[in-house]
Amino acid sequence: MMYQIFEMLGAAEDFLWAYIGIPIIVLFGLYLSYKSKLVQLRRFPAIFQNFVSAFSAQKSEGSHLHPIRAFFASIGGSLGIGNVIAVAFAIQIGGPGTIVWLWVTAIIGSLIKYSEVYIGISRRRTMEDGTYRGGPMYFLKDAIGKRWPATLFCILMCIYSVEIYQFKVVAELSSMAIGVDKIVTALLFFSIIVLVERGGFKRIGLIASILAPCLVFVYVSMVTYVLIANSALIPGVIVDIVKSAFSIRAAEGGFIGSTMLMAMSHGVRRGCYSCDIGVGYSSIIHSTSAVKSAERQASLLIFEIFMDTFLVCTTSVLLVLVTNTWIEEPNSMLLVQSALGKYFPYMGVFVPLFLSLLGYGTVTTYFSAGMHTARHFIPKWGGKIFYAYAVIAFMTFVFVDPRRAISIMSFVGFLLLALNSWGIWKLRHSISFAVDEKESTSFETEPVVG
Repeated sequence: MMYQIFEMLGAAEDFLWAYIGIPIIVLFGLYLSYKSKLVQLRRFPAIFQNFVSAFSAQKSEGSHLHPIRAFFASIGGSLGIGNVIAVAFAIQIGGPGTIVWLWVTAIIGSLIKYSEVYIGISRRRTMEDGTYRGGPMYFLKDAIGKRWPATLFCILMCIYSVEIYQFKVVAELSSMAIGVDKIVTALLFFSIIVLVERGGFKRIGLIASILAPCLVFVYVSMVTYVLIANSALIPGVIVDIVKSAFSIRAAEGGFIGSTMLMAMSHGVRRGCYSCDIGVGYSSIIHSTSAVKSAERQASLLIFEIFMDTFLVCTTSVLLVLVTNTWIEEPNSMLLVQSALGKYFPYMGVFVPLFLSLLGYGTVTTYFSAGMHTARHFIPKWGGKIFYAYAVIAFMTFVFVDPRRAISIMSFVGFLLLALNSWGIWKLRHSISFAVDEKESTSFETEPVVG
């Protein structure tokens, strides 16, 4: 019975992404790119300058997030196992050309995420204690004029925020690395998540601001070493990527499919999943910051997607392609471990630890966003209901095939993308893309009340 349910869910996910999800990303992303005159490319130096100047913003007090802490709290959610394992797994299914469509998704989809955060900040509410709250649960009601879209968002966000795929991967890899039952590692992992969540976005931002740069530097450095060692193979790999991305015929052997439609479908899906395009949690986090300029804060999301896609995702794909592990290793969770293991010792310990830290940041960020949403939705009982659901879902999917878990995440992610894109479209005329509107290079923050 469960097998049939998952098969039906997988078929529904494939259909919805192929015929609705991909058109939303491509057409809406192209529209925003045209409207903004390709601001994500044209003004990238200014966007990078915004990122640098965010470090010098005035320190926030109370419950307000510092702009750079909001950035790291947000990137803690997108910079996770999806950038390493899920993307490499997509290559096994859709072929090397999948990465091309992941790049396209990142470039045009970055403006969907920019718009989501811009609207969240510009339409946020001030609470009685002087703090800010924003996100789709607020702007959907403004955009559509009815309560049910915001209610539906809260329900979907609470489901999506229990990140069963990455929780499953972390619990299983940790179990393999230290040789204990995965239910033990799952319980330990969940306890740490709850501990950090109690500190809210501020604590998550603090931890992510330390972990994320270190993890990215170490990982990209190791992969770069492998790529340099295999530099003679890179031109051939690039040719395979281009051929696979635009092929109208399936290749024989090696991977499940390589038609253009297959590569596009999985590239867009994994691009949305790894960058969290249209999901809405970034809007919730950034809306709590005390920054004045919605344009400047939202522009950080474009830089976030650049780091996420063109540093971590791309290096992960090139790694498994040049080492040929995408064909040799059938277990998607071990692709990167097998590839690095050919060049570095102790990868059986290092990679599970590395992925656990990545997954920890993502699962914790989402869990906190889910708790935030649940308490907004049902102020009195929302938190307790969310905790109960999280325990049941996490502990159940520890024993389920990870492909089933990512299928559920992708399906709910599609629903969030469709719902939030509707709201953004309705409010599209209120979006400003003047990422460098002010002459000042510093981030300005609102005075804090309370």
